[in-house]
Amino acid sequence: MSGGPTLYREPLAEEILARLALGESLRSICRTEGMPAESTIRTWAMEDRRGFAARYARARDLGLDALADVLLAIPDEAPDAASGRLRFEVLRWYLSKLAPKRYGDRIEAAAKAALSHEEALRELE
Repeated sequence: MSGGPTLYREPLAEEILARLALGESLRSICRTEGMPAESTIRTWAMEDRRGFAARYARARDLGLDALADVLLAIPDEAPDAASGRLRFEVLRWYLSKLAPKRYGDRIEAAAKAALSHEEALRELE
């Protein structure tokens, strides 16, 4: 934590949102000199300071897309197969947990849908 400013200021909020949209983690942003603590930024979102909540959610969502783009580039940019594979798997797992509908395992989603269908049929009996 950098112990930076805690008062909401629009230029600071815009910088944070831009970095989140590029896929940078909130933790990394907050470790930068002059940035507020993670808890401060989360408070801005929870209290929706000047409409920050929706912009924060959108920036996080765009950040997931940025990470997905990184994932797609790994096979071409990895120095060796082992490190590339590890990085690929870590990012794939991360995206599947944060946005399972968009980046989750389709087989798992299909299995859940089939289970829900079976449960609905049982209720009709």
